[in-house]
Amino acid sequence: MALQLGDAVLPMDTEPGGWFSLTTDRAGPGARYRYVVDGEAYPDPASRHQPEGVHGASEVVDPGMYVWTDSGWRGRAWEEIVLYELHLGAFSETGDFIGAIGQLDHVRALGATAIELMPIAEFPGSHGWGYDGTYLYAPSSRYGRPGDLKRLVESCHARGLAVFLDVVYNHFGPEGNYLPAIAPDFFPDRHHTPWGAAINYFAPRSARCAIS
Repeated sequence: MALQLGDAVLPMDTEPGGWFSLTTDRAGPGARYRYVVDGEAYPDPASRHQPEGVHGASEVVDPGMYVWTDSGWRGRAWEEIVLYELHLGAFSETGDFIGAIGQLDHVRALGATAIELMPIAEFPGSHGWGYDGTYLYAPSSRYGRPGDLKRLVESCHARGLAVFLDVVYNHFGPEGNYLPAIAPDFFPDRHHTPWGAAINYFAPRSARCAIS
């Protein structure tokens, strides 16, 4: 296994348990990369940002570079929670994280004390409801960059709004899921879903998938 950074292909070290690793100063914030497996290059299934969508190269993101300003936020009591569920693509004129910020005063005026974002994992195409996401750690590039999502969270907290995130962990979308090529243990041959191969929760080597 190797790491592709631009035109360079850097071999990775083999570690016990089927892991591979590489330490390099070439992979700084903003660098685009892919994993090379058996001569084929794939995006990182654990990517934090897919600027070119599910089939494009992954981008290195340093979460420590974002300076949070809401350290005083302590949440709200459960009995105070009134959820407003929203779909980012349809919630504002721009259909993104920044556009949603401009609508938060309206949400608060309605009496809501929290927003619940419908799934935001990177998905194929330009529009979707979020249930076909394939990159669980990468907020959809259709909605902006990871820092934009953090700005939305901070803006909610500044208005006393808690933030919940709807997630999908029981399947991956049918397009853009490269885990079978990189880590086939994640998908047993025995079970399938309407979206594709079922996730390995019970078959042999499932413990490795759970740890990952």
